[in-house]
Amino acid sequence: MEDTIEEHISVIERTKKEDRKISAAAERIREAITNGRKVVWAGNGGSAADCQHLSAEIVGRFQDNSDALPSIALTTDTSALTAVANDFGYEEVFARQVCALVEEGDVLVGISTSGESENVIRAAKKASSIGATTVAMTGKGGGALSDIADISINVESEKTTRIQEAHIMIGHILCRKIKQK
Repeated sequence: MEDTIEEHISVIERTKKEDRKISAAAERIREAITNGRKVVWAGNGGSAADCQHLSAEIVGRFQDNSDALPSIALTTDTSALTAVANDFGYEEVFARQVCALVEEGDVLVGISTSGESENVIRAAKKASSIGATTVAMTGKGGGALSDIADISINVESEKTTRIQEAHIMIGHILCRKIKQK
């Protein structure tokens, strides 16, 4: 158990290097929301759960009774996810939703521990082509998602569990910065 805690602390310590990128991402999201736009989230597995969690924090009260802000997790509509996967392939499940829901000036946050999730990469490419800002939350060196995102926040770890732990912390920092008045 002690080695797990030490490993966690080490990853979190290294994540401090991403402070400027985290602040830049929060500022872009705040700016988008101020201009009547929204933040949209995409990720698979544990990252899908993080998308839902963080989107709910922005719509909900995150730490206090702050305003409800526009945020959508593309991971929650099982009918859309399964229809698109069936008709177009799983690689398109987020990009197709981006086509329908993302507008110029929005922000898409793609979460992928490897940075190699093809459906998240395609969503980021599509969002970028629409004129949305793209933010990547990655690990394991960042992968292709990091290369195409406007802002890439990379957790220095090869372990999915440690990356996910850092991602939720980064997400909570983003929420705090976004919801500050």
